[in-house]
Amino acid sequence: MVITDKSLVITFAIPVFFLLILIEYIYGRYVGKNTYRLNDTFTSISIGMISRYPTMLNLGFQSAVFIYISSNLNLNMLSNLNPATWILAFLMYDLSYYWMHRMHHEIKVLWATHSVHHHGEDFNLSTALRQTSTGWLWKWVFYLPMILIGIPGEVFVTVAGVNLVYQFWVHTKHIGHLGFLEKIFITPMNHGIHHAKNKEYIDANYGGVFIIWDRMFGTYTPEHPDIKPVYGTVSALKSWNPIWANFQVFSTMFNDSVKTKKWSDKVKVWFSKTYWRPDDCVEEKDSKDFYDKFNPVVTADVQIFSFFQMIFTIAVSGSVLFFISEYTKTEIAIIGIFIISLTTLTSMLLQSHNAYIALFLLSLLGAVGITSFEIINYEVLSSKLLVAQFVISAFAIAVIAVYKRLFESKLVNA
Repeated sequence: MVITDKSLVITFAIPVFFLLILIEYIYGRYVGKNTYRLNDTFTSISIGMISRYPTMLNLGFQSAVFIYISSNLNLNMLSNLNPATWILAFLMYDLSYYWMHRMHHEIKVLWATHSVHHHGEDFNLSTALRQTSTGWLWKWVFYLPMILIGIPGEVFVTVAGVNLVYQFWVHTKHIGHLGFLEKIFITPMNHGIHHAKNKEYIDANYGGVFIIWDRMFGTYTPEHPDIKPVYGTVSALKSWNPIWANFQVFSTMFNDSVKTKKWSDKVKVWFSKTYWRPDDCVEEKDSKDFYDKFNPVVTADVQIFSFFQMIFTIAVSGSVLFFISEYTKTEIAIIGIFIISLTTLTSMLLQSHNAYIALFLLSLLGAVGITSFEIINYEVLSSKLLVAQFVISAFAIAVIAVYKRLFESKLVNA
């Protein structure tokens, strides 16, 4: 059996995730404590949708390694018919997740794949969707012991899905202290601390479902009433670009390894603590930047256009998960490239760059490529939604261009 993280639990949970995001937004507006910004939310959702494509394409070594171990090294100690197997698997997965998560905060090359989840400077349910697109490189290594002792593949996939789904609800500021539950489980209160970049909070509370591992291994930190959490990463992303979000730390490590003169540092920079940089690469930072949120001012047309791009991205990528069997791997890759291109160009708009022309051309090429040259199966609902996104985007951009031209003419004539 191919063992991946393509859990049906995750697939069917995604519509519920977006419903809860909508409810949280409405509730926040109602009580006067809105935690959402369009630009940050757009980026979180874009990164989340993009992160599913490497999984759908089965990138990496996880399946091959797990299949080999299951076939040749598996001790076959456990049966999926035994309830104890499921309980043990759930506990083992969360303990493995704790160490995987902790190491990703302590070793820079691992942090490079995980940092994307922490870039968000807002803390809300959409933040949970900021999942890495490069995690398939090595996070699977931490789960090998489970396969070695004989955790059945279907059990592994199921508990992995449940673990990830559980972690969604803890990304909210609208749920306060939960009493004794805080001593056992990961909750919004203690997970909010995990996302904070304050020196008092950084690198703490790594558990996925249980906080008991943090208490056992000395990484638990409670929220202090006099220290308000500040969210994001110490080296701020300062971008809405989903591609840059996935490769920012990789870029920094590469540049440091080239720039530093000390040969040992050229290697150390990849495996050091996440905060370490060579002495000749350290840059001075303005302390005021610690509290500032990245928030470029954009015009109303960009906000409206970006909002609908976000809605279409959810619809297209979400439907692909349900109709994945209707596509070839090549077609999934093409859809992924289209989604990455659309969201990246839209992120440029949100950063006050004029990307309308590029978006217009991409939309025309995409619509023609799908409808006339059938580069992907047009009979599938996801393909029709993608074409609709292209057509509506091109039309909207044309309308915006005409409106701006007329508006500018009136100003000149006035």
